[in-house]
Amino acid sequence: MNNEGLDQKAILKILKILCKNHNNISTELIYNNQFQLLIAIMLSAQSTDKGVNNVTIELFKFVKTPEDIIKLGLRKFKSKIKKIGLYNSKASNIFKTSNILKNEFFSKVPNDFGKLINLPGVGRKTANVYLNLLFDEPRIGVDTHVFRVSNRIGLTQAKNTFQSEKQLDERIPQRYKKLINSLFIELGRQYCKSRKPICETCNIKRYCMKLIN
Repeated sequence: MNNEGLDQKAILKILKILCKNHNNISTELIYNNQFQLLIAIMLSAQSTDKGVNNVTIELFKFVKTPEDIIKLGLRKFKSKIKKIGLYNSKASNIFKTSNILKNEFFSKVPNDFGKLINLPGVGRKTANVYLNLLFDEPRIGVDTHVFRVSNRIGLTQAKNTFQSEKQLDERIPQRYKKLINSLFIELGRQYCKSRKPICETCNIKRYCMKLIN
């Protein structure tokens, strides 16, 4: 250990422990095709997967393609997702993205990171998680859990999600990268909570810089 953060040995120990206790679910989001997955990830920003599923279980019965969103219309689409936080801006971005996919990509979701992040409402986290889940790419999607946990335990010293992604990409071994999002989300929900972390029973407490320092 050192004052600058976790050393590589400690990082590997943490990853092995988390993998051993991981429930091995890559995502709780429910979807049937690539377009639905993209929409679900976009809706999940600052919302729970359970909350998204409660909405999409009905929505995805008739929304399967970008054309379905367009035919529905922005106003009706907003009414279908109004139980989700930030639904106004999310609906607007998804509607714009649906039009772009229809007009520029033959209604197919691109599998190119650069093209994905140019879609309205699709940031680095959404693009990384999408490519990770569908194409098994070793990409790290940094959401609030990943950002908080990695900073708190000393794996990163980041001021924003972009810095966090960059530092994690440099420090996490290739074989673990595609697991980081689900591992740290699980850790963040169960133990490393935002306001009252449950440190006493956390499996990685002996390596956590928050407790060591």
